[in-house]
Amino acid sequence: MTKIDSNKALVISIVLLLVVVSGIVYYYNNQIKVLNENFDTRLVLLNKDILGNINTLQEDVDQTFTSLKNNLSMEIGLVDNNLQNFRKKNDKDIKTINSLIDEIEKQSDIKLNELKEEISTIQVESTDFSSIINEVLKSVVSIGTNVGQGSGAVIDGEGFIVTNHHVIDGATIIRVLTNSGEVYDASLIGFDEVVDVAVLKVDASLDTLRFEDSDDVNVGERVIALGNPVGLSFTVTEGIVSALKRKGPNDLSIYIQTDVPINPGNSGGPLVDTNSRIIGLNNFKIGGFEGLGFAIESNVVKEIVDDIINQYREQITS
Repeated sequence: MTKIDSNKALVISIVLLLVVVSGIVYYYNNQIKVLNENFDTRLVLLNKDILGNINTLQEDVDQTFTSLKNNLSMEIGLVDNNLQNFRKKNDKDIKTINSLIDEIEKQSDIKLNELKEEISTIQVESTDFSSIINEVLKSVVSIGTNVGQGSGAVIDGEGFIVTNHHVIDGATIIRVLTNSGEVYDASLIGFDEVVDVAVLKVDASLDTLRFEDSDDVNVGERVIALGNPVGLSFTVTEGIVSALKRKGPNDLSIYIQTDVPINPGNSGGPLVDTNSRIIGLNNFKIGGFEGLGFAIESNVVKEIVDDIINQYREQITS
């Protein structure tokens, strides 16, 4: 009886132990399950947080990238705009510079031509005019007609020659002899009988003399008269200007008085200054007085000559 009770107690103890162990196992299994569920939940939440943070970070990155891209595009656009403006301004500046260079070159050419012309008129001072005579004589001609002879000066490259009207008055034949020995038939294209100026023309290109402004001539200025006195070809005589603005009997001719000898045949020849310019057209001398010659002043001669030549050119072109 005692032995059976001991076995029952043992069995009961074992059962109780198993129950307790099972309870403990169940409890711990339940706790583990709860922990697993909490872990899974926490893992899901953590994953959501991570994904949310990643999405937020991606959005921030995208926004930052977009902002940087937009800013960069704006900067590039601004730089490109500035570059275009610079190019436009640069092109404008280059055109301005080129225009200035062209203008400078143009002005330089003008100044150079003026300088060349001025240099061509500068002559070495000489009391005997030897430095200019050879050049001047190339433009002086001897005029021969069937009624007399005289002198003239070539004043245009197309062969226009100025002389006195009385040299060719009444002539039916007019020939011109140059300093180089060439002879040309000349035609009368116009004249002013009152002032005693005539213009001839030859078909030749000859060296020319230019007119000086007779208002710039001074008393005492040294001058030379060139012509063909008494048939002696191309003689040069020297003197000074004695007086200015001498009026003729008709009040139309204005004379320069000079002490240069003006002999028969000198009529129509040029009175020339030291710059190789015509200041007068030798016209006459007062008989019985030496050193009392008169030349029609260049301003009067030039005005008449220009009118005659312009009318002639208008006629041949109409």
